[in-house]
Amino acid sequence: MSSLSRELVFLILQFLEEEKFKESVHKLEQESGFFFNMKYFEEKVHAGEWDEVEKYLSGFTKVDDNRYSMKIFFEIRKQKYLEALDKQDKAKAVEILVSDLKVFSTFNEDLYKEITQLLTLTNFRENEQLSKYGDTKTARSIMLIELKKLIEANPLFREKLVFPTLRSSRLRTLINQSLNWQHQLCKNPRANPDIKTLFTDHTCTPPNGAVAPAPVNLPPGAIAKPAAFTALGAHGPFPPAAAAAANANALAGWMANAAASSSVQAAVVTASSLPVPPNQVSILKRPLTPPATLGMLDYQNADHEQLMKRLRPAQSVEEVTYPTVRQQVSWSLEDLPRTVAFTLPQGSSVTSMDFHPSHHTYLLVGSSNGEITLWEVATREKLVSKAFKIWDMQACTLTFQASASKDAPFSVSRVAWSPDGTFVGVAFSKHLVHLYGTIGTNDLRQHLEMDAHAGSVNDLAFAYPNKQLCVVTCGDDKLIKVWDITGRKLFNFEGHEAPVYSICPHQKENIQFIFSTAIDGKIKAWLYDNMGSRVDYDAPGHWCTTMLYSADGTRLFSCGTGKEGDSFLVEWNESEGAIKRTYSGFRKKSAGVVQFDTTQNHFLAVGEDSQIKFWDMDSTNILTTTDADGGLPSLPRLRFNKEGNLLAVTTADNGIKILGNAAGLRSLRTAEAPPFEALRSPIEAAAIKQGSGSSVPNVTPINCKVERSSPIRPSPILNGADTVPRSMEKPRILEDISDKAKPWQLTEILDQAQCRMVTMPESSDSSNKVARLLYTNSGVGILALGSNGIQKLWKWARNEQNPSGKATANVVPQYWQPNSGLLMTNDVSGVNLEEAVPCIALSKNDSYVMSAAGGKVSLFNMMTFKVMTTFMPPPPASTFLAFHPQDNNIIAIGMEDSTIHIYNVRVDEVKSKLKGHQRRITGLAFSTNLNILVSSGADAQLCLWSIDSWDKRKTVPIQLPAGKTPSGDTRVQFHADQVRLLVCHETQLAIYDASKMERIRQWVPQDALSAPITYAAYSCNSQLVFASFSDGNVGVFDADTLRLRCRIAPSAYLSQAALTGSQAVYPLVVAAHPQESSQFAIGLTDGTVKVIEPLESEGKWGVSPPVDNGVLNGRAASSSTANNHVADQVQR
Repeated sequence: MSSLSRELVFLILQFLEEEKFKESVHKLEQESGFFFNMKYFEEKVHAGEWDEVEKYLSGFTKVDDNRYSMKIFFEIRKQKYLEALDKQDKAKAVEILVSDLKVFSTFNEDLYKEITQLLTLTNFRENEQLSKYGDTKTARSIMLIELKKLIEANPLFREKLVFPTLRSSRLRTLINQSLNWQHQLCKNPRANPDIKTLFTDHTCTPPNGAVAPAPVNLPPGAIAKPAAFTALGAHGPFPPAAAAAANANALAGWMANAAASSSVQAAVVTASSLPVPPNQVSILKRPLTPPATLGMLDYQNADHEQLMKRLRPAQSVEEVTYPTVRQQVSWSLEDLPRTVAFTLPQGSSVTSMDFHPSHHTYLLVGSSNGEITLWEVATREKLVSKAFKIWDMQACTLTFQASASKDAPFSVSRVAWSPDGTFVGVAFSKHLVHLYGTIGTNDLRQHLEMDAHAGSVNDLAFAYPNKQLCVVTCGDDKLIKVWDITGRKLFNFEGHEAPVYSICPHQKENIQFIFSTAIDGKIKAWLYDNMGSRVDYDAPGHWCTTMLYSADGTRLFSCGTGKEGDSFLVEWNESEGAIKRTYSGFRKKSAGVVQFDTTQNHFLAVGEDSQIKFWDMDSTNILTTTDADGGLPSLPRLRFNKEGNLLAVTTADNGIKILGNAAGLRSLRTAEAPPFEALRSPIEAAAIKQGSGSSVPNVTPINCKVERSSPIRPSPILNGADTVPRSMEKPRILEDISDKAKPWQLTEILDQAQCRMVTMPESSDSSNKVARLLYTNSGVGILALGSNGIQKLWKWARNEQNPSGKATANVVPQYWQPNSGLLMTNDVSGVNLEEAVPCIALSKNDSYVMSAAGGKVSLFNMMTFKVMTTFMPPPPASTFLAFHPQDNNIIAIGMEDSTIHIYNVRVDEVKSKLKGHQRRITGLAFSTNLNILVSSGADAQLCLWSIDSWDKRKTVPIQLPAGKTPSGDTRVQFHADQVRLLVCHETQLAIYDASKMERIRQWVPQDALSAPITYAAYSCNSQLVFASFSDGNVGVFDADTLRLRCRIAPSAYLSQAALTGSQAVYPLVVAAHPQESSQFAIGLTDGTVKVIEPLESEGKWGVSPPVDNGVLNGRAASSSTANNHVADQVQR
């Protein structure tokens, strides 16, 4: 159903309500599923009309849609059951138990048994949990409070709980307007037309003589552009010109409910002039021609998807879980980062800051002198400092060349990380935008320079229209522009009448859009098309305003200052396009524009009056303030890191104060004092030989920096030397390398006292190797699949020792089983377990685990351990499993016969069969950014497949050492940026640019880590790679360079008996914690599972080795072993 048709339903609902058709109103609410009338629902619950309650709910959700829906139905049926028991109507209670409550026994059999046992009690209040049950009226009221919370939290009810704000009798008004138009278009309009029917168009009967047209009194809001509107037909779609515009209504009501200041940009079609009062008409503007650029339009109708979801016959694997009430998160002032840790000496006035999206202590800073700086806040190190310079003056416009020659300096307007951390964008006060690539987290490489706007570029942001990373900019030239990463301009948005001050790209469901604000206080919104702005509103203060969404994207805020100095912080009601909440606490006047930020989906912070002021999002009154121990400017700039535990704020003396809460302060580890060698000159220190092995004499550490054309496509480096000629920057001066020239020593963990480690209870079984290992996505448990096909689960409890309830090496977890005592046992009938290849995959919400061990694939419920279904019986056997990232009902299954089956669980059907490998499949990895599936096999081949068509795009062999046959398991895993790919084989670790499938890094076993590699995995933030070896060693590598930073010897985690036993014990699998970047788990050949973390005093696994164009402090980066020749760069 189109958006306009949806709005028509609301108009009909209003009409029925006004005409007192009560039953029809609620029937249409239920059948359309567009508006959930909470008042009506409450009335029916209070009245105990349970059949009507469930019937009404069925229009919006089914019992198995998701855990909220299941809990809603469960609470209603439980209350109905208790009321029957309270009336001593045992027959009715049994009927409810069998017909209504039986469905929940699948998900919690013990609970169902307990409910059944209530039948045996004379008074169910004898049950301890029900002892406080009062009378029926009170019980219904208590239940209703719970139901309202569940409904409000249920995503299926999102934006369906508030009826749109409409003027009374809106449908009558529109019909009246239509009749007026028809009367105006009459060939012989009469002074007093007689309207007798709405079934046909109105025409006046021709009179005997000509009569002058009578004035027609249109109601307020008459629309003066009928040709631009398409009939609201129920049997056909909108024509192309209107289709995209109709979808724009998904902009949460902003597009359809413009404020009184909205202007009508429409022409009168007929020759007769109709009285249209200015500034009273609010319409969604639609041109008469289709947009010029259709390539970026990929919007679907969200309402249609919701309708299909409600009507589907089968349950969704991902969404059906046992009902649990979402706990209300408690907040306190201690969650706010208010304690000053230290001050970073920036040295110039800070104009913009942004924390890295995943490396939460990396802070990007832009300054008024045009300099950009990258700080590692944890060690207080300046990793990168780039003074302003024009990269290519000749490529810039003549206007800019003339502007650049003037005395006014270039200042940074905005710095921003791309969402995946692979790019840095910098906007300047004159024309320019610079993009840097970040192939390494401690360096920035020039990627693109754009002469973007005439005058200042005031703001910059990254967005993903149509799954394509783009840069959005705005400037003094009153324009908003959208560019792809190559610098090609995709859109040019015109419409502001003043310089554009800020931009806020966002996505609601499947509609992507941009909010923009100008210095005249106008707010506009744009879709990625060429059809003009959809919104024209006034911001409070009518001057400079910035808009931000909460981290979860559900709440919109704006903050700014008026010309008179009054500041405003407000929350917007997106469904109405109106201000929902105005926060108080500002002083009378400000000399400039206040800055703000949001964090943890709960707090707002503003820099004003030389203080940081905090608000709870749900309260208009100020929560607390801090002056950060003094020294702040009158209007400090501030920025939270993505976790919300650190806050950077500018100081009056050109510094940056770092504030933290308890968790943030723990993450800030002061760098250790350097050893004696660090007191040498930078050149001497850089040449010191590190570790064992040969060194390269007379190598200067001052190297020219190589500029790469792309951050994800550097050419391979042969034996530490770049063979491709490139454009060069001037050599770095000593100050640039002094931080990187500190002596480095490999960290080696040799004893259990040097790390934290916990062994899973009841995991040791020498006859059952750990074949696969996973953390739950919530980070509270570990799941291990043994070579015997049995899965074990361990969970950490939330208590005083472990308040977060997350997996930790500080606390021994519980070996978890349901009360039934069931084990998650795979089908192994007729399977030779010695030859079987176990495989496992976990759903995103941790509700289901799918696994196999040579037999059929089993789908287990993670709460009951029951097998929900089995599929794909051998032969061939399944060898690798992966859930589709966008649809958990679609599973990619690698097979023993080298094929890959794309299987739909819901309809029990193989949708596609992919053929490209020669031996069994050993790895599968999806990239939503690149829209590909990468597969790896025991044939040492990598294949790329299109997710859309499942066509094979490319096959790439991994490069094996000379004489090595193409065999052995090859694993693949995508980096957080969804572009770089980690490839693990027993002979190597490698990083590939998956967009081209070109290898950009490689490491081969050598020196202390010379045994074959058994497994490797990225840390949760993709900054580290954990690799296990068949001699028991574990290596921790820098993920960007594949340089070894820490070695964990088997003596650090194995007992003396295991070390000296006849059977070698070593890790077969490694798993990384989904939130703690330094925590990993290993599964061993003796069946044990261990969680390992660095000491709390250390906080991390060693330090990253210094990198200087392939040379490690004077030591060549190539392998030290003479027979280890590879075609690409070999890293240590």
